[in-house]
Amino acid sequence: MTLCDSSYPRKLAFHYLQDLQKEFERLDNSLVEKITRPYSFVKFDGVIGSIRKQYIDTRTQANLSKLNANTKKDSEIITEHISEILQRKRNSEISERLPATTPRTASPVWGSPLLEVIALKWTPITAIVAVAAILLWASLVLTDNFII
Repeated sequence: MTLCDSSYPRKLAFHYLQDLQKEFERLDNSLVEKITRPYSFVKFDGVIGSIRKQYIDTRTQANLSKLNANTKKDSEIITEHISEILQRKRNSEISERLPATTPRTASPVWGSPLLEVIALKWTPITAIVAVAAILLWASLVLTDNFII
């Protein structure tokens, strides 16, 4: 954990902590494992101080290059995501246009004009015959003299 001004860049603070971690990993692990209290870090004060000096001024070339490298990575990631989104949109537009441009093939039987003429001619006749059959059946069922 590190404490710094609110105006200090977060990414630079994380780089500071990463550099400290690398330094401690380079040291003898047995020394680091023996540390049980905070004042035991006095032995490592020189290492911590030298790394801290590198990060005091945020305008140094090394710190600016670290910030710019991260910014460049972020912009590349954003550009990549936007290009993926645009590619998906293009693909969806193309797939939407394909069914509209290719005519649907109708069945030759159900889409024929002859079938339409037959339906228009015989539908009313069929409806009248069906209603007459239902009325005849109802009149026979409702009469008491009906014998099967």
